[in-house]
Amino acid sequence: MLLAQIMIPAASAAAVLFAIWLALDVLKRDKGTASMQEVAGTILEGANAFLNRQYRTIGMLAVVTSVVVAVIVGIFKESTEVGLLTGIAFIVGALASGVSGYIGMSIAVRANGRTAAAAQNSLADAINASLRGGAVSGFLVVALSLIGVSSIFAIYSNLLGHTIQETPFLIVGFGFGASFVALFAQLGGGIYTKAADVGADLVGKVEAGIPEDDPRNAAVVADLVGDNVGDCAGRGADLFESMSAENIGAMILGASIYIATGRVEWVLFPLVLRSFGVFATIIGMMTVPFWASRIKDPMGALNGGYWTITALSIVGLGICTNVMLEDVWGWFFACGLVGITVGIAFVYITQYYTAGAWRPVQEIARASRTGSATNMIIGTAVGFETTAVTAITVGLGLVVAFVLGQQAELANVSDISTGVFGTAVATMGMLMSAAYVLAMDTFGPITDNAGGITEMAEGTKPEAREITDALDTVGNTTKALTKGYAVGSAALAAFLLFTAYLDEVRVEMSKIAADDAERYVTLQQDNNLLPPGEDTKAAASALVADYSTALTALKDKVGDKDKFAQADVDSLLVADREETAAILDRKVADGDVAEADAKPFLESGSPLPLPRIMPVNLGKVDVFVGALLGVMLVFLFSSLSIRAVGKAAGGIIEEVRRQFRENPGIMTGEVRPDYYRAVDITTRAALREMIVPGILAVGMPVAVGLIFRYAFGGDGNEGWASVAGMLMVGTIGGVLVATYLNNAGGAWDNAKKFIESGGMKNPDGTVVGKGSDTHAAAVVGDTVGDPFKDTAGPALHVLVKLLSTITLVLAPLFIS
Repeated sequence: MLLAQIMIPAASAAAVLFAIWLALDVLKRDKGTASMQEVAGTILEGANAFLNRQYRTIGMLAVVTSVVVAVIVGIFKESTEVGLLTGIAFIVGALASGVSGYIGMSIAVRANGRTAAAAQNSLADAINASLRGGAVSGFLVVALSLIGVSSIFAIYSNLLGHTIQETPFLIVGFGFGASFVALFAQLGGGIYTKAADVGADLVGKVEAGIPEDDPRNAAVVADLVGDNVGDCAGRGADLFESMSAENIGAMILGASIYIATGRVEWVLFPLVLRSFGVFATIIGMMTVPFWASRIKDPMGALNGGYWTITALSIVGLGICTNVMLEDVWGWFFACGLVGITVGIAFVYITQYYTAGAWRPVQEIARASRTGSATNMIIGTAVGFETTAVTAITVGLGLVVAFVLGQQAELANVSDISTGVFGTAVATMGMLMSAAYVLAMDTFGPITDNAGGITEMAEGTKPEAREITDALDTVGNTTKALTKGYAVGSAALAAFLLFTAYLDEVRVEMSKIAADDAERYVTLQQDNNLLPPGEDTKAAASALVADYSTALTALKDKVGDKDKFAQADVDSLLVADREETAAILDRKVADGDVAEADAKPFLESGSPLPLPRIMPVNLGKVDVFVGALLGVMLVFLFSSLSIRAVGKAAGGIIEEVRRQFRENPGIMTGEVRPDYYRAVDITTRAALREMIVPGILAVGMPVAVGLIFRYAFGGDGNEGWASVAGMLMVGTIGGVLVATYLNNAGGAWDNAKKFIESGGMKNPDGTVVGKGSDTHAAAVVGDTVGDPFKDTAGPALHVLVKLLSTITLVLAPLFIS
């Protein structure tokens, strides 16, 4: 407990202070020439205008949703206080998510011009400026997640008096609020950035034959703005909700072990481990200038920082597990190492599939020789190929972490509980370097914008553009790397969040057992946990009712709800002997219950206990259809997201064409394009198009749960079980489809960059460069891949975790 009291506040403060120091370091750097400052100012103005309008829209939706959530939870939990606390947690999570994305984007936009100016001096200076600008967002995201989750936990448990095992369920609303904002932020920003990018590329590069970021292209400022609102603000919100949801899910699983051990360290462990990750990342960040001055390859310098953080994270993991997880710490240390290994694997898997130095990207580039069709075919094949290694890596990581966790023997704790907690530790281990990975992600749009500013500004050095082009190529890889990392962490977390949902279902089942023994028995017959038949039902119902009466009598005898509450009665009604001993032995040891009073219950356990993890039978029609609809949601959501980019891009394309047609002086450089009109068109289209897929994602699990619950009379398992099927299979489908979209899009992008950098040659040794038919085919592939990797793919990361948080919050709606 002492380690938690020291590390969590210290890491939160350190992350905030380090982010402030980084921001000040970036802001004091050279802004560049007056021409550079003018272009950078235009980008900043456009980004702020979009985010202000976007967050007003999201804010109104979030306020309405928080009220709805509070009312629903209050009604179905039969507690106004629980509903109110869940609604408050939702608003706090939503606000923190929005703030982390907004501030990070604000600094990143200001880092654009500084990076362009630094590129006039050296590669090392440019790397330092861009990475530190991106790291502001990374550290703020981690800090706000730590501060938000730990503060609400402390307030709800210490000040408001809720039990340690109950509180993690109350703060799930924080994760839901973060997911809600992240979904719309990622959708809106992703639609904006790719609509502008597609419009700028197709009309500028392909039709007009002018270079990328040419100031004559009316869409170029909108494109540069889009990099910030999509890749900076959107991804910041994405990783914020990832960390928050996974922290809360791990805390819920830790609460089940806390019941047996009485050690709150099991609940606080995820937050303390995240704190160690903060300090490891701060040190690792400070080593990047050292690597940049000695390694000419920008990716090598970034990898040097990553490996430093990884080594320090392993040390922190060892300290944290040793101090907090009793004498079984070694098994969970091994679980954390599995998670760190999975994170490393995803970093290098993504680099292999999206970096120009390797076979997949070069294969796509070679396919561009024979036109756009073959480029598309090979790119699609590469994208599908990546799902195999993703599934194998995640599956292997989960199995190994689960088996290692099972080896940890704790008194009165099932090996299933320790196994599942092992997967949670693996997820936490993988996310220890999250701040640095987000910094590398934001590094991408900063360097992209720096290249645009260098291109558009007057009087820049030719070698500066070479530096920004080199950084931009690396930035494409780091952006793809972050998406791979995010989808990998989502896949690992999916199991723990799914298990947390089943924990909540089990809690609701225990309340039903206390209120209506006959209904409880009927539900368990339907779950095949008890043989069918009316005689069996009658006998079991009588046993459960008698056991409930005896437990209530014990509660009344203790006469102190802080020592023996109705929640304890509910838990014991569904507990087997091992779990009964876990609850009552600690109460006896604490002096809350007399040993003689506990003895009868310890000898018997519940007459109808529930499994530690509630069974979900895919052979049942309601579960199968829920699973089918879950996968359908993934594809329909992706369709709507990609179509939104196409529709918004159509407006930009027509606008750029119109300006070229009506103002011939634009091409000669005599007339300045109307950048603001292009920005405004993209803004309005993005905000309009994000609403439908966002509502679909939020509304679908609720609709499925309610329809199946009430279609069968409202008294059975169909509601929660159909949602479980949707959650389980939809998450798996979402992870694999996101992998395909992310990596196919990244590979298409870098195949184009590979050609543009002169890496591809004709048989006679001449370079295949810009303006060739091969390059035009690669541009088309890149254009198709843009909404894959920057809109639909990242939005799916949020979707799979939103499914978990919304079902966890609203579980009572489907069963109570």
